[in-house]
Amino acid sequence: MGLTDLKKALKPLDKDQLVALIADLYKKNKAAQEYLDFYVQPNERERFEKYRAKVVEAFFPKRGYQLRLREGKKALSDFQKLEPAAELVADLLLVYVETGVRFTNAYGDIDEGFYSSLETVYAKALALMQREQLLPQFAARTAQIVRDTSGIGWGFHDYLTEVMEEFYPVN
Repeated sequence: MGLTDLKKALKPLDKDQLVALIADLYKKNKAAQEYLDFYVQPNERERFEKYRAKVVEAFFPKRGYQLRLREGKKALSDFQKLEPAAELVADLLLVYVETGVRFTNAYGDIDEGFYSSLETVYAKALALMQREQLLPQFAARTAQIVRDTSGIGWGFHDYLTEVMEEFYPVN
């Protein structure tokens, strides 16, 4: 079923039926609950901190030592679905990369897939910052990420340097 079909099915419902449907969805679906909570009380900073903790937890779990990159990426995606301010999205994207770099510097080289994930998120963050005219605000952090990757293998440092120079040209 597509969005058009859904709209057709919902159109004949009265207000009470729609409220009951939304309440039922809220009870049964965690993602819907989170979205509706944010809709009713849009505290972006509180949500950012929640997702920031999820990203850090993906790299440095409180229990065990299992790297859960997929959960970190899911946290990024889920936060973006809430449609917070672009500044907070860019911030969380950088948190992901910074935490991945910190993980590597703590535990040694990982694998190519790991670095590809960090590279993709770094490039996405810079593109978002450029679109939203946030590059000056994040210049120090993006440069620090590149400095912190010095000596990391898989061409990771070189790639991040190239990406940074695309957005912050060296004069």
